[in-house]
Amino acid sequence: MKNISKYIIVGVGLLLSSVSCKKDFLEREPVSIVTDEDLWKDPKLIVGLLANYYNRMPTDQGLTDQAGSQWRNMSVYDDALWSGNSNDQWRNDIPSYGRDWWRLYDYGFIRDLNLAIDNVDKYGGSSLTDEQKTQLKAEFRFIRAYQYFEMVKRMGGVPLVTSQLIYDYSGDPSPLQQPRAKEAEVYDFIASEMDAIQDVIANGGSTGRANKYTCLALKSRAMLYAATIAKYNALLTPSVVTAGGEVGIPASRANEYFQKSLDASKAIINSGAYSLYKGNPNPGENFYEAIVKKANNKEVIFVRDFLTSKAKKHGFTYDNIARGIREDNLSSSNITPSLNLVESYDNLDGTAGTLKIRTPDNSDYIYFDKTTDLFANKDARLYGTVIFPGASFKGLAIDMQAGVKKWDAATNAYQTVESADLGSAYTDGKLLVAPSGPHRSIMEVSNTGFYLRKYIDSGAGTSTRGIQSDVWWVWFRLGEIYLNAAEAAFELGQISDALTYTNAIRERAGFGANNYSSATLTLEKVRKERRSELAFEDHRLWDLKRWRIADKVWNGTESNPEDVVYALYPYRVVRPGDPRDGKIVFDKLRAPRFGAPRFFQLFNYYSSFDQSVLNNNPKIVPNPFN
Repeated sequence: MKNISKYIIVGVGLLLSSVSCKKDFLEREPVSIVTDEDLWKDPKLIVGLLANYYNRMPTDQGLTDQAGSQWRNMSVYDDALWSGNSNDQWRNDIPSYGRDWWRLYDYGFIRDLNLAIDNVDKYGGSSLTDEQKTQLKAEFRFIRAYQYFEMVKRMGGVPLVTSQLIYDYSGDPSPLQQPRAKEAEVYDFIASEMDAIQDVIANGGSTGRANKYTCLALKSRAMLYAATIAKYNALLTPSVVTAGGEVGIPASRANEYFQKSLDASKAIINSGAYSLYKGNPNPGENFYEAIVKKANNKEVIFVRDFLTSKAKKHGFTYDNIARGIREDNLSSSNITPSLNLVESYDNLDGTAGTLKIRTPDNSDYIYFDKTTDLFANKDARLYGTVIFPGASFKGLAIDMQAGVKKWDAATNAYQTVESADLGSAYTDGKLLVAPSGPHRSIMEVSNTGFYLRKYIDSGAGTSTRGIQSDVWWVWFRLGEIYLNAAEAAFELGQISDALTYTNAIRERAGFGANNYSSATLTLEKVRKERRSELAFEDHRLWDLKRWRIADKVWNGTESNPEDVVYALYPYRVVRPGDPRDGKIVFDKLRAPRFGAPRFFQLFNYYSSFDQSVLNNNPKIVPNPFN
């Protein structure tokens, strides 16, 4: 199959036609249909079909393509706020997550994959070698297993359909009505499929097509999900289960799944096929490059790739570039990271990352010469993920200033002066509000005081309609695998291994001598590393769900700091004749555009089934509380 791999990136749509000689229009053969037999005779069409299926793999936050918008969900259940157009303001005001959120029940895709697996042997004999047929079936099976993983993590157990269901037109649809498998059975299926295909799938070194290590990466992730659900669902009060096991995994199986996840993770780490990216001596820039750089990046295992030269690109940078460096006057600044996330990054001396902006007795501000001084000596992953005030991007400093703090001697206090005019000057002729804000109400200006760096393309013109971006979406990378291994090892009591894997990640982030020890490493800290390392990579929601703490982290109360999105606003001090004149101070505040506190309820651990599914298949057991 090596000679046709190049079609994967561009073959996401099949333009198939057959032309009829019949004169009567109504008798013409369809021009968009090709028979299965003809398709499997043409290697280009085969790989186009395979590419189409790779492109249909689901995600909640992926960059997708030119028309994709899943990334907007980063503001709904990740560490960000929607600062964009008011049409999507609802994303900041969700008093409760719906019962149907995250629902996925796509058996049309399962049917297509089962059909493709069957047709490799049925029609591929004349055009494919045995090796090619084995590889193709393995790739289709990988995609099918990934689809089942995406369904089971949302819905719980779903029907395990691994062959075509063909209606006999008898009037009795009951043979097609499959019951839900147990939740554990779906995870077991995923593991067994990866075990079965990993040594025959080939594609060694490919990031766009599944290979042995992609299979191991899926197993690593899926088994970790199964293990934590088994352990922590049993501790939830009340636990979320069904009598038949469609929801809920026996707690007795937790260590079995942890071990399977750890074994798969170790197989990748110890293979030498991948390594943590360390191509840039600046640790902050290095972490950014670990996600977006394509050349000589051995950290990335599997991606959804894009290629501008083949018109396969996306508008993520166009939609989320920092306001002050737009290259197109219609581009946007929509997803803006929260202060909550920023403060979750530790300081390099090992202390908690809470930003100190007031004196210990809270009587006065702490004054800074530059906005960047507040963020000195922070975990380098902060710089690689978030553009904070004064940080640079595309060779430009992203100046941020919400206004000025004018000293009023009569009241012995500061007056806050702001403006709706971005880039405006104060009466002293100096800057009042920076072109990048932040601002309390202007759309497409950061409402939180931060902009996104991760996945934003630093190339020239990438925030324009004409160029856009071909930064890839990372499905799996070695950084996650290290953290999967660390978590599984810790849960199994293998603290030495957990330390090794956790500290490898932290060392790259600049911690060095302030890494964890066996005395300081805790499960909470292992989990915290995932938030720092994997922000905006479609993990945060699912981690909180599988640990069964989402209902506690997002419990719908104003007093819970994780329920509310917070912001950080910088101001220039106007105090003529005083040494503090011209200094920078900061205010922490609830993000002005944020609405109701996030409220995750027990029924949100599993999405509801659409009523049409229940009506069409009486064997489907509804999920708890739905």
